[in-house]
Amino acid sequence: MPCRARARAKVAADERFEITVRLRPKAPLPSSDASFVGDRTVRQRRYLSRAAYVKSYGTTAADFAKLRAFAKKYGLVVVDESAARHSTVLSGTAAAFSAAFSVTLRYYVHPNGSYRGRTGAIKLPESLASIVQGVFGLDNRPQAVPHFQMADTTEAASTGQSQGAAFTAPALARLYDFPAGLDGSGQCIGLIELGGGFRPADIDTYFSALGVAVPSVTAVSVDHGANSPTTANGPDGEVMLDIEVAAAIASKAHIAVYFAPNTSQGFLDAITVALHDTNNKPSVLSISWGSAEAGWTAQAMQQFDAAFQTAAVLGVTVCVAAGDNGSADGETDKLAHVDFPASSPHALACGGTTLIGSGTAIQSEVVWNDGPSSATGGGVSDVFALPSYQSAAKVPASANPGAHRGRGVPDVAGDADPNTGYQVRVDGENLVFGGTSAVAPLWAALIALCNQKLAKPVGFLNPLLYGSLVGAELCRDITSGNNGAYSAGPEWDACSGWGSPDGAAILKALTVA
Repeated sequence: MPCRARARAKVAADERFEITVRLRPKAPLPSSDASFVGDRTVRQRRYLSRAAYVKSYGTTAADFAKLRAFAKKYGLVVVDESAARHSTVLSGTAAAFSAAFSVTLRYYVHPNGSYRGRTGAIKLPESLASIVQGVFGLDNRPQAVPHFQMADTTEAASTGQSQGAAFTAPALARLYDFPAGLDGSGQCIGLIELGGGFRPADIDTYFSALGVAVPSVTAVSVDHGANSPTTANGPDGEVMLDIEVAAAIASKAHIAVYFAPNTSQGFLDAITVALHDTNNKPSVLSISWGSAEAGWTAQAMQQFDAAFQTAAVLGVTVCVAAGDNGSADGETDKLAHVDFPASSPHALACGGTTLIGSGTAIQSEVVWNDGPSSATGGGVSDVFALPSYQSAAKVPASANPGAHRGRGVPDVAGDADPNTGYQVRVDGENLVFGGTSAVAPLWAALIALCNQKLAKPVGFLNPLLYGSLVGAELCRDITSGNNGAYSAGPEWDACSGWGSPDGAAILKALTVA
């Protein structure tokens, strides 16, 4: 629970809300960690269409029927069923949900607000025990934070930095040698947002000033979420940073923004809605929200990872920010933590650097670390085992007691220091933002350009980066700096991954027959 949260009162028995129940797929999903390791090129890969996925893995009618019978017994109403998303949405009263799942629902208050939480383990009848894989929405506490930081121009001036050190996204694309002559035509980039919104006037003004075509942007509502602009230093900053970075580089790509509540239910539903969106059909997702693994339930981490495994089957790349609070990831227990969902083995985790450059020349690039509360995330997962694609990457032992070897984070990196950050426009203001939030859409835009050229999705990039493509030859190796507990070094490391992108080299490697 959030720090200093305390129980206030039981939830009123007649309070109504909705939950999402995740059900098993028809057949076990293929082990993406292993199945793509032997691929030498994207052309060798075989992806499923969204329709074919439902036929092969969609939840069965029989499983839905068993859950419907359970819901009827407790007076719960089935609002929606999705075989593709393996989910059923149920509506009911707090009393009905408490009885159905044998939990007690209470309100909790903390310095930043209040939320509904549960006590007691969720219990299911034997007929559903092997069918239900997760129950989301009984607890609606805030789950994630956006990973962006606003440049402190006062501090920057005192240290010799200034807003003049900031870049536009196209300028960074040139520095990183993104392939020329591509604009993302025919692609859709999906952005996952847990609050805030965008103002069309800001988008028009920003892209007109850049001399870039104003992008096509669609807002998609998930779990009653909506495009609801607030303030520049709130979630609007995240929304606009994501849109402006992705669309300034892949200017002809369609941008689909999936708005959902900031809960584990909303977050997961936004991802699965995006993956199975047959209207917009995103080929790459960018996620700039997360929090330390210690703040997640086991069922949530398992089901997010399963969703990203589905993305690999569909050929959708998932780029996720690695966090902005160094190796502690904002926790105060003096241990090292990695950010989730970046730590999912099926996500492309994006870390941060400090970049100095001009024109097409990079003068220096080191690990971003301006202090514990302003530094790239990274490290070794306490939850996920070392994936097979990282077996030769020399992932270090965890800095925590026990020195285990788990999933290493991040996979790649890019400019994230707010002092060398991104020029953005939010709520009528021209600002400079940094954070690994900017790196996820940066890589997503590069993937969209590659998808356009290849005429086939790149999909799950990690096995290629760690295997046949060899990330050290495709990225600018970052060998200087640290994020607290972990230091940079030659080749892969636990604060900059393989390094920042060499876009032309990546595309060339992906197109080799």
